[in-house]
Amino acid sequence: MSDFVNNFWSLYIAVLTAVSLVACVALLVAMRSKRKTPGAKPELHGHVWDEDLAEFNNPLPHWWTGLFYVTIVFAVVYLVLYPGFGSYAGVSAWTSSGQYKTETALAESRYGPTFNRYLGQGLEVVAADSEARAIGQRLFLTYCAQCHGSDAGGGIGFPNLRDKDWLYGGEPETIKASIMEGRNGVMPALSSAVGGPEGATQVAHYVMSLGGRPHDTIKAAFGKDKFIVCAACHGSDGKGSKALGAPNLTDDIWLHGSSQEAIVETILMGRKNSMPPHKDFLGEAKAHVLAAYIYSLSVESGVAPGQKAYGDAQKSGQKK
Repeated sequence: MSDFVNNFWSLYIAVLTAVSLVACVALLVAMRSKRKTPGAKPELHGHVWDEDLAEFNNPLPHWWTGLFYVTIVFAVVYLVLYPGFGSYAGVSAWTSSGQYKTETALAESRYGPTFNRYLGQGLEVVAADSEARAIGQRLFLTYCAQCHGSDAGGGIGFPNLRDKDWLYGGEPETIKASIMEGRNGVMPALSSAVGGPEGATQVAHYVMSLGGRPHDTIKAAFGKDKFIVCAACHGSDGKGSKALGAPNLTDDIWLHGSSQEAIVETILMGRKNSMPPHKDFLGEAKAHVLAAYIYSLSVESGVAPGQKAYGDAQKSGQKK
């Protein structure tokens, strides 16, 4: 509430809050004045059901009104201590951002040395460390599973991180760069460039032919010439470009589906995929461990290459 653009809204919230509290007290006082006297007949509201089930205007019991008074007192104490009364910061000067920074600093002082220890090691070595992988898995489940799935298997529009197919490359440092800096993949709509839906269908059949999948040979022949507008990113052979993040069109791995309909939709409407950068809130040390874990998922036999590097490092140390 300290971010009001002008004083009007601060005053509006303060007045509304104060009036609400006063109104609650006035209501309780009014109800107290209506307490029935001994022997008096309660007032009937006029609502009767099933002939003898009537609604009477009986006053609230003492314990109930007492609870209301307690909540009002609690509200006043809260508004004195904490923000809530317009732009008034409260005696405690508490803010959610301040608490977040405090807790973040506490966590950094407690866990920072662990992450920094791994930061000095190569990614393949970290990927071979079972404790580091366990830490990386927890980071993955916290920050990555929402898009890539808890098993890193991905989904429509979200890459599978367990296979060996990487849009920008599966080298450890490349994975770390993707985590730190993020990625923005854009496939422009090419409807006019390929001649509308009919041309897009022809190009789709040519693309399907590149992977050896069932296709219409005549449509594919017409689509081959139109594919030139796609070759700028995917290459004349359709095998893609890691520098551009353009996918390989000759394999069986498709981010948005490999059916004719899905490919035609991609050509006509384009695609836009965004991987947000994580460097600002993860930091390099955590990104380092996370990258090592993701790398370990995509190599053969778990973490074979990393294990080899880790073993070599051990042997080197023993020789010294």
